[in-house]
Amino acid sequence: MQEKIIWCLSKFESLTSSALYGILRLRSEVFVVEQQCIFLDLDNLDQQAYHLEGKVNDELVASARILPPGIPYHEPSIGRVVASPAWRRKGAGMALMQKAIEETMGLYGEVAVKIGAQLYLKQFYEKHGFVQSSDVYMEDAIPHIKMTRTP
Repeated sequence: MQEKIIWCLSKFESLTSSALYGILRLRSEVFVVEQQCIFLDLDNLDQQAYHLEGKVNDELVASARILPPGIPYHEPSIGRVVASPAWRRKGAGMALMQKAIEETMGLYGEVAVKIGAQLYLKQFYEKHGFVQSSDVYMEDAIPHIKMTRTP
């Protein structure tokens, strides 16, 4: 990636309305429109999360949320991992996961992290140290697996 991503980690209540709109718009663009998945993205977990935004020249190129231990898993989790279609294959997704893991460790220490991953992204998450920790299950008509990364 030639252009540097500037990262910002914020608690929900610290997000500006413009930042929140950008995050929700990107998630809708990818999860609802691109993946043609009708689901309720607003699951009442955002308010308990830290939100990681990656921007290039004020354009949101990647986003994820970090949930504390106990929500929804015993371990902290990283979810709603999304890279803008225009920034894929440019390293934005890899950089996002590296930064999300780093921020999670900074918040909660060297602990295990659990994610619910779309099955087709298994190899992507394995590159970041995650291993499959459940059978395949269906969520919103998409095959998923739980994956865990141990320190």
